[in-house]
Amino acid sequence: MFCPNCKEKTLEKVILLNVEIEYCTKCFGLWFDNDELRLAKDKEDENLNWIDVDLWRDKKKFEISKGGRLCPHCRMPLYEVQYDNSKVKVDLCSLCKGIWLDKKEFKKIVNYLKDKADYEVLHDFSRNLMEEFWEIFTGPEKMRGEILDFLTFTKLLRYKFMIQHPHLDFLIYNIIPKP
Repeated sequence: MFCPNCKEKTLEKVILLNVEIEYCTKCFGLWFDNDELRLAKDKEDENLNWIDVDLWRDKKKFEISKGGRLCPHCRMPLYEVQYDNSKVKVDLCSLCKGIWLDKKEFKKIVNYLKDKADYEVLHDFSRNLMEEFWEIFTGPEKMRGEILDFLTFTKLLRYKFMIQHPHLDFLIYNIIPKP
């Protein structure tokens, strides 16, 4: 396959966090087929599995522009997208839903999602709790995955609550009799 950045046949298969992806041996960019970015992100930090990396879900939030790169699979133009409020621009294929990340952008996305998760758990916990609960029935993952996402979110909420309010946490979990 041809690298979207170098435009040479330099992409090779590699296992990244138990996910088989392609990478460029020259520029070290990464190609994720449909859903591989989510799988790699979940393996990188399992506490992020409740945050979906669905770049196509809320198109109104993104600044989309046609880039000068071609999809290694479809050979169609990739679209450059700035995800959410991060400073990371990724290249997306609208046909195969593949994602091209330049060198170090995967780490930047994971760090952005960690910061976002820390904020979201505490500040928008009621909205996120309802969204995660609703996703159990509506997707985008299979029901088992969505249940695990919901449980991860509730675990993180308790940990964050414990850190901010250790006395209340002690009362709730140690003094109040358990049924």
